[in-house]
Amino acid sequence: MGMDRKIEKKKGIRPKHIVYAVVGIAFIFLLVKIIKDSNITTYKVDQDKITIEEVQHGAFNDYIRTNGTVEPIAIIYLDAEEGGRVEEILIEEGSEVKKGDVILVLENRTVYMDIMNSESNLAQKQNYLRATRINFENALIDSRRSLLNSQFDIIKKKRNYEQQTALYDDELVSKEVYLLAKEDYDYATQLEVINKMKMQNDSMIRITEMNQLEKELEKMTQTLDLVRERLDNLNVKAPVDGQLGMLDAEIGQSIGRGTRIGQINVLTDYKIEALIDEHYIDRVRARLSATFERQNSLFNLSVKKVYPEVRNSQFQIDLVFTDERPDNIRTGQTYYINLQLGQPEQSLLVSLGGFFNSTGGQWIYVLDPSGDFATKREIRIGRKNPKYYEVLSGLEAGEKVITSGYDLFGDNDKLILR
Repeated sequence: MGMDRKIEKKKGIRPKHIVYAVVGIAFIFLLVKIIKDSNITTYKVDQDKITIEEVQHGAFNDYIRTNGTVEPIAIIYLDAEEGGRVEEILIEEGSEVKKGDVILVLENRTVYMDIMNSESNLAQKQNYLRATRINFENALIDSRRSLLNSQFDIIKKKRNYEQQTALYDDELVSKEVYLLAKEDYDYATQLEVINKMKMQNDSMIRITEMNQLEKELEKMTQTLDLVRERLDNLNVKAPVDGQLGMLDAEIGQSIGRGTRIGQINVLTDYKIEALIDEHYIDRVRARLSATFERQNSLFNLSVKKVYPEVRNSQFQIDLVFTDERPDNIRTGQTYYINLQLGQPEQSLLVSLGGFFNSTGGQWIYVLDPSGDFATKREIRIGRKNPKYYEVLSGLEAGEKVITSGYDLFGDNDKLILR
């Protein structure tokens, strides 16, 4: 009689175990999704009221756009070097002028009186110098005459002294007579020395005083020349060739010294003045390139000067043409300028839009591939130009995002498109 055999249970993973695991994972995923979706706030929005753009991969041109105003390459201001009353205006505002052309004539009687006083003082000083020179010449003649008398007196007294010495040696004259002759000779000798010293001193004094008087006369002549220049300054002249761009003067008007009365626009070339937001002050420098379009042509510029002052959150730059200029360019025209801040670089690009005002570029609504809804996603934005933001992270090329303003969306995490 046969015995029953015990069947051993098979060990290991069976197919039904895999099925159980998959069902369990699906249940857990569904449960998590239900819990997560229960915390997501949604908002329904009409698709035709929003702007949807596709994220692109392309060259990011690092430039900014600003308005520029055409100005003359240089402006020379006319300031009244001498005050006076406007007597005559010879050239009208807007006219072409040449260097040295008299624009207007001023009248100032005080200047005429100053000239007369200076001329009178100069004449007096010249007369005084002439009289002094004559006196010095006469004094020099007297000094020479005195020295000549001394020399002849020495000759006579020397001869007498020698005669008295010989007679005294022969005991023919008294000692007193001999001593008187000797004293007269010594006195005459010393007097000659004094006369020479006096003549030298007088000569030095004369030279010093004459030099001083001549210097004073030269200064007075220079002063008179300056006063006469003041008279010439009553004729306001053009300092350079150009166009009289402004003239603030009327017949009979009193103008003070130093008052700005006009300007000359130097039209040999032009520059463009532009105001830049202070945000770019560390990036804008001389010799940066810029362009603008006019008459279906592209014109090239270069930054010539960057002004350091910041006013009303803006700073000024001057740009000059590097090659051709537009036809019929005029002072005061406005051009829309693209100022290049750096070289183009390949990057992810998203179009400019109102979303940045609400998010600060920290997140954006990204459309689901189905196009039925959009959800928030954190992103990181870098530079911007007048067309695009540079996307540093958070998006992929080909994805679609909502770029219009988010003011009506509140703080909802999900937008349902309809």
